[in-house]
Amino acid sequence: MRELSTSPLSSSLYPPLNSHSLVVPLSLVSPTQFLSSLPLPSPPTMAPSFTSPSPPDNSKAALKQLSSYNSHLLRRVSSHKLLSISSTLLFRTAILLTMTLVLLFTLHYPSLLSHSLSLSSPHPTNPHRSLLSSNRLQSLNPLEIRRSATPTRTNGLSILVTGAAGFVGTHCSLALKARGDGVLGLDNFNSYYDPSLKRARQKLLHKNGVVIVEADINDSQLLIKLFQLVHFTHVLHLAAQAGVRYAMKSPQSYIQSNVAGFVSLLEVAAKNADPQPAIVWASSSSVYGLNKVSPFSESHRTDQPASLYAATKKAGEEIAHVYNHIYGLSLTGLRFFTVYGPWGRPDMAYFSFVHDIIEGKPINIFSNAKRDFTYIDDVVKGCIGALDSAKPSTGLPGGSKKTGPAELRVYNLGNTSPVPVTKMVSIIESLLGKKAKKNVVEMPSNGDVPFTHANVSLAKRDFGYHPTTDLGTGLKQFVKWYVDYYKLEVISKKKEKAQEKVASS
Repeated sequence: MRELSTSPLSSSLYPPLNSHSLVVPLSLVSPTQFLSSLPLPSPPTMAPSFTSPSPPDNSKAALKQLSSYNSHLLRRVSSHKLLSISSTLLFRTAILLTMTLVLLFTLHYPSLLSHSLSLSSPHPTNPHRSLLSSNRLQSLNPLEIRRSATPTRTNGLSILVTGAAGFVGTHCSLALKARGDGVLGLDNFNSYYDPSLKRARQKLLHKNGVVIVEADINDSQLLIKLFQLVHFTHVLHLAAQAGVRYAMKSPQSYIQSNVAGFVSLLEVAAKNADPQPAIVWASSSSVYGLNKVSPFSESHRTDQPASLYAATKKAGEEIAHVYNHIYGLSLTGLRFFTVYGPWGRPDMAYFSFVHDIIEGKPINIFSNAKRDFTYIDDVVKGCIGALDSAKPSTGLPGGSKKTGPAELRVYNLGNTSPVPVTKMVSIIESLLGKKAKKNVVEMPSNGDVPFTHANVSLAKRDFGYHPTTDLGTGLKQFVKWYVDYYKLEVISKKKEKAQEKVASS
């Protein structure tokens, strides 16, 4: 055992002890604890001595005094430990309480939290989706999903349709299911336009045997689970943030959906699907941007987008090239030209024109604007033709190798007959029996282009695409649906005049 120092300093601070009296009490406290415990009670006072140490005091009084000192020291050390543990526990409780409050706030006010994130984060995500991702996985019904995705015809396709509650997604899902293909839908039911319209489409699909999984395309874990449950032969990727003008208000939503969402799907399809599916996805005629050569052909330049929406769709085409080249994914992009028809999008001009004319509200018409309006049934035929003609992907499970080059295609799906917007308004007036209050204005610089015109010869050659519906016929079908869906009564011209006479008499 180490001997006590006999220096004058040590003798003046502590009472001299023999070896036995030192071992027993000090063994209760480690040197580290002994030195770190501050403040310490004053040790028993001893008269200063600058002479040689006195003989050890083995009296009971000295031992009792030292024992009392060490007991007090142990109590201080225990108090210090208790304080440290209490502080840690209090901190963790505060963190847990904060997380609980955030969760409750997110569940009750998801839109407010999403808006807050979009202002503060360069890469915003949907917090409602993120926090409920595990719940989405747990709520999946494997039996229901497999039943919806299983074809009922021989050699039928098994197709995952993203954006299935959207305009084009609903019509394509119904057509594919009607011919005996297996269809599973995926949609996040966002609020870009009235979600109740999407819910109505969902009910229509459910009546026809199509299940929609409510989730976001960026939820890769849920996508992986779906590909584990079903060996999809094809994916029809229609999920996207639509609209040209809205990009000026919410640019991040376009990056999150049209770019990040597309990459999320391609990653899972390339690395987690067995076998890899062939993918047909929605590009847009907006990729032609400021191109002035008409009609637009797939070989024309697409490096001058006029809007962020167009830029994200063009980015999608470049991303498709990368995944085709590296992973052997079979990819077909479809450039849609102003799709319209029943169950359409309320943000589209023809939809809002019908609504405003019925309500007696003025409408703004861009002077000299022309569009290649394409009826929904023709677009559906084009989508199905692209699916049926798509060759299999060549990548092996895991995404590490491919057996050879895979197919990479892009097609225009349009009507080939541009129509002035003023003529479209005249057709709507005739169908409604009511004149519009028109304001003819110059086209603002918000991303819109003056005209679109599709050359569809490539789609016609490769899978027989041939649009057959003129604008008058298509708008008639839309107005009929609109009046029925919103339970309106459109007054004919004769009846309107008769009512005016009665009112004036």
